Amino acid sequence: MEQDIVSHFQPLIVGVGGTVRADSSSEKALKVSLSVAEKLGAKTVLLGGKDIDLPTYNPEEQSRTPQAQRLVRLLRRANGIIIASPGYHGSISGMIKNALDYTEDMRDDELPYFEGRAVGCIATAYGWQATGSTLSTVRSIVHALRGWPTPLGAGINSAEPVFDGSGRCINERASIQLECVGRQVVEFAYAQLAYRQRHGIPEQWRAAA
Repeated sequence: MEQDIVSHFQPLIVGVGGTVRADSSSEKALKVSLSVAEKLGAKTVLLGGKDIDLPTYNPEEQSRTPQAQRLVRLLRRANGIIIASPGYHGSISGMIKNALDYTEDMRDDELPYFEGRAVGCIATAYGWQATGSTLSTVRSIVHALRGWPTPLGAGINSAEPVFDGSGRCINERASIQLECVGRQVVEFAYAQLAYRQRHGIPEQWRAAA
């Protein structure tokens, strides 16, 4: 019975990343990881730059834009999350940080913030120094939000050739990292479901329809 439940489970993996510039390197990297998740049977949703270009988060403000409502709604439903940020001046972009600030609307949920979810972390920057510090920041934020950063985080140096004109990853080292991130998020989602079923723990977030 347990195996049957797992075999019919389709995890929802939500990707958050990108910039206001269309087809940014961080959004291209995110698409690679999400495509791997899809190949492993997951349903994926990409929240790119245009989707997370939101008003500055204000906890005192009760109303939310339709885009902000969609972001929080999808993060609540997600069985796994992948975050891809560009490195701006040695850290994550303000737009990515602001989008993650909206998870404060999830603080009183049964599973608050990213509780119980694996979160893949991707950082892209023009140079290794900013890549490393940005990736470390993303992972620290995920810990603060009670998520499980995947064992491997992908650091992509955009000073090197990484993607072709169609967005395909042409850098073998980067491709291996991005594929691993997508795979680990999906594997954790399946493992988490199996654990909850084995121990009779009710599923508290909604899987993909």
